[in-house]
Amino acid sequence: MAGGQAERGAGFSIEQEVKTAKIPLTMTDFKRPIKKAVFPVAGLGTRFLPATKVMPKEMLPINDRPLIQHVFEEAREAGIEDFIFVTGRQKEMLEEHFDFQPELERVLKERGKLDLLKTVQDSEMPAGRLFLTRQPKPLGLGHAVWCAHKLIGNEPFAVLLPDVLIQHTPGCLKQMVDLYSEVGGNVIAVEEVPRAETKNYGVIDTDTPDAKAIPIKGLVEKPEPEKAPSTLTVTGRYILQPEIFKSLSVFETGAGGEIQLTDAMAKLIGEQPFHAMRFDGKSYDSGSRLGFIEANIAYGLKDPKIGAEVMKLLQRYAEQMKEKMDISKAA
Repeated sequence: MAGGQAERGAGFSIEQEVKTAKIPLTMTDFKRPIKKAVFPVAGLGTRFLPATKVMPKEMLPINDRPLIQHVFEEAREAGIEDFIFVTGRQKEMLEEHFDFQPELERVLKERGKLDLLKTVQDSEMPAGRLFLTRQPKPLGLGHAVWCAHKLIGNEPFAVLLPDVLIQHTPGCLKQMVDLYSEVGGNVIAVEEVPRAETKNYGVIDTDTPDAKAIPIKGLVEKPEPEKAPSTLTVTGRYILQPEIFKSLSVFETGAGGEIQLTDAMAKLIGEQPFHAMRFDGKSYDSGSRLGFIEANIAYGLKDPKIGAEVMKLLQRYAEQMKEKMDISKAA
């Protein structure tokens, strides 16, 4: 346990269980504030081996901070107060990262590096706000979210996938919370992809794809391009009502033989308000090597301390590539 700040799911007692049989009857029920967020961080990170043999993939750095801190800061900006990590084996480093580091802070203070001291302090989790529970087997995103149900209780909550970074101010989840305050219910972030890529994502079905709050009439997990109902795909950010756990608790498998969150959400459509939102910003699939590199470039360019030098570096590489292409054409 990291400095007493994290609570293990197995020892956490919640008197109010998820009331899966109850469907709220008023819009007030569907607009309760979002104060809890689930971060599924149990994945093995096989696409980054051997880098992730020991280090969790969520600790891989994007510019000056790890993936998990980027999404933590996004959630904190959106008003999240309780941070629930669904972890697996060898994920202790995630817990340590957000803990108080007295030796490091003392050294920074003694050396007068107050800007770095503030950066370190800003990365700390508020006391009593980090909770951890285990996903013992990799049975899918839906199963990972279900593993947090005791910690969520009967409250609406957010889900943020650390692999997906979304660069914008305000952050994607803050944009979603603002929309949620208007429409309530369930809200998911979506973005357009080429039709050929729909087989890699959950895809929404809607009659009004250009609306601010896009009403969802159906969801399909990883459809073949010719069967995809649209090209609007789910993008790693969700606001969900606790009734989702009723569907997840059935442990029904879907695409890839996994328990899919998309399938559970689809069962709530028609019973509760369900909207999608096109967010402002650019997403990066940092769980892939190419997306990871692209994210580092994008965040580096936005960094006020090194952005100009990153641009010069890219220009130098672009010039070298052009020279090689010219030589190749002339040969």
